Parts: sequence; C-alpha cells; structure tokens
Amino acid sequence: MELYNEIKELCQGAKTASYSLGKKSTSERNNALVKIAEAISLGSDEIIKANDIDLKNAKDNGIAQAMLDRLMLNEARVKSLSDAILHVVSLPDPIGAGNTFTRPNGLKIECVSVPLGVVAMIYEARPNVTPDAAALCLKSGNAVVLRGGKEAINTNKQIVKIIRQALKDCGFDENCVCLIENTTRESASILMEMRGYVDVLIPRGGKGLIQNVVNNARVPVIETGAGNCHLYVDESACIDMAVKVAVNAKCSRPSVCNAIETVLVHKSVASEFLNRFYEETRKYSLEFRGCGDTCTILPQIDLATEVDFDTEYDDYIISCKVVNDVYEAVEHIRKYSTGHSESIITENHRNADYFVNSIDSCALYVNASTRFTDGGEFGLGAEIGISTQKLHARGPMGLSALTTQKYIIKGDGHIR
Repeated sequence: MELYNEIKELCQGAKTASYSLGKKSTSERNNALVKIAEAISLGSDEIIKANDIDLKNAKDNGIAQAMLDRLMLNEARVKSLSDAILHVVSLPDPIGAGNTFTRPNGLKIECVSVPLGVVAMIYEARPNVTPDAAALCLKSGNAVVLRGGKEAINTNKQIVKIIRQALKDCGFDENCVCLIENTTRESASILMEMRGYVDVLIPRGGKGLIQNVVNNARVPVIETGAGNCHLYVDESACIDMAVKVAVNAKCSRPSVCNAIETVLVHKSVASEFLNRFYEETRKYSLEFRGCGDTCTILPQIDLATEVDFDTEYDDYIISCKVVNDVYEAVEHIRKYSTGHSESIITENHRNADYFVNSIDSCALYVNASTRFTDGGEFGLGAEIGISTQKLHARGPMGLSALTTQKYIIKGDGHIR
C-alpha cells in the first residue's frame, strides 16, 4: 500500500503539472528545453559516473555484451543526448494547429491539436529514452512519468535530477518530469492502474514487457515495437548490396528493435549469399542458426528451431532460411513478424511491389537496411517509441503522436 500511495501521489503531481504546462507558450517550452540540454551537457561527468555504477552492476549480473552497449553512456553519447533535445527545440510546435470551418447554421467550429496530458512510460535498459521522452513530452505540452528498468536506474535518476532542476530554474513545475525509482514488477503494475491520472501508457522494451502492459493495463496503451524483423534476399538481388545491407541491419547495433533477426534467401542465390554473409560477419562473431538447406550450405552452424524464428534475440545471433520464392518469404514473415520492419533486396519491381503490399508491418523497405526505422532518421526528431499498432499512431512516434484534438465551437445563442 505504501508503494501504491507513493506512485499515486507522483502521478497526481504530474497531472497537476500538466495543467500549467499546457498553458506555456512555444517559446517558454523551447527555452526550458534549451536549458535542459545545457544542464545535461554540463552534468556529463555526473551522468557518466552514475552510468559506470549501472554498467558495473550489469556486468556483475551477466548482462550480454550487446545489452551493455545499449546501456553505456560516454562523453560522446551524453553530447548526443543534449543534441537530440536541441533538435526537438528546432521542430515545429505540434500544439494549436488546426482547421476552422463554418457550418450552414453559422456555428464556427475549430479543430485544434492539444496535449494528451500525462504520458507514462515503462522501459528497459536504454538511458537515452529518459531525456528523449522528457523532451518530446515537454515540447508537446505533456507531463511525463518515467519508469525505467533496474539496469539503468542510477543513470536515470541523475538525468531526471538534472532535468527537474532545470525546469525549476525556468519557472516550470518540476513534476512535469517524474521518475518512479522503484524498479520492481509491482511498481510497473501499479502504474498500469493509474486511470484518471495517466492519459496514455507507452511500454518500450522486449516482447514480454510489452505484452504484460498490453494485457494488464487499465489505462490506454500504445503498443510499441518488439522487433522480430526480417530481410529477404530475392533471386534478382545484387549480392554485394544484399551482404552490405544484411551486415548493417544485424551487426551495426544488434540490441535495438530495428535490427533484423532472420534472413530469408531465395534458393537460387542462397549458397553465394550465405557464404559471403557468414564470412563478413566473422569479425562480429555472429552466431548463425539455419534451416536444413542453410545447414547444408553452412554445415558448421546449428539447426534453427521454430523458437528461433519466433525470437527477438537482441544479440549477435541470426536465423536463416532458404525459400523457394517471394511468396514463401512473405508467408514466413506473416507468421513470425511482430509488425515492426521488414526489407527486401531485389531488382525485380514486381517482387518489390508484392512484398511491400502483402506485409502488414509499420515499415517496409526495398533495397535498404531496417535500421532506418527511427524517429531521427525519419525527420521526426527524437522518438518516444515505434508503434506497431494501428490506432492513433503507427511507426516512429514523434511530436504529433503525443497530441490529440479538441473542437472549439462558437455560436450566437444557437440551439438545436
């Protein structure tokens, strides 16, 4: 009960803060974000010290190397946090824009964009989510309640401490940005119950976390991207391009949700592609698991199971399958995809069109890496998540995804 009351009080504070934040002008919100970016830059040493504690704890707990990379902040990465906030400052204000029209009876109706109110987030070991989410929410006039994972708790506490002080210095209610410091499952469950205080909850992490929130939350949820992503190498593919894209899509940062987990390859080019892809990934020690045909081509690898094809590894592991044609590739993706990002490497326009029109993921690529599914790469600035659902928001969610609309109707004694 004590933890419940603590989280309820925190959410109440965020709700109250959201009322005053919603009245702040564009310039006031932008000025606050500039101050936050400056404070994070000046506080780099303290952030890195806190992050070092998290890294040591994670190593002691046997966290995989790919996940350690996701957790780690250095001077350059802290600078990128600050730069991302400044980029959000440069983006247009999503609040207030709208259409006005007059009905035949003389009623003037205006549809305007407004903040959602209080946005809550439950996320895992990525401390960059903390300032990104805070910046996007503040820019769009929303208060935010953050509940990060235990792996990054010290880093998150330090970042939020800096943000809250900067807000206070700018005359903002510091409760515009709140952090739940308890990282137990109980705290997440309680946050899911904060109906009346939290307007929308965004889970960001692995499949288990996301499904837990979707299945159990009593507040509205935007389902975000567990990323079982695929790359299909067509029979007409340029093999040089296919190898380059596959290496980038898997190995540039395997712990993120837009990294591929399965490569599907047409039988006519399977031997050439798989051998070259395997050799190019030796420097990453990428672990291969493949279907029977793949294991015939690469006898040194392990046989893949159904579980492998259904798994988001977030690690230097890849599943491979040889297919007969683009139709079989599409069927495989339909069966195992989480609706995030899929790519085809092909010179055949008909196959490319079939691929993108037949798969219902939020991002479909032709001759490009899935690693571009990102708010920054899409020109949205920092992102608060990648929505794999269809209502309200889909794909990388920038500022506009953190708004809703309301109607303002003006009459002259009109009655119906």
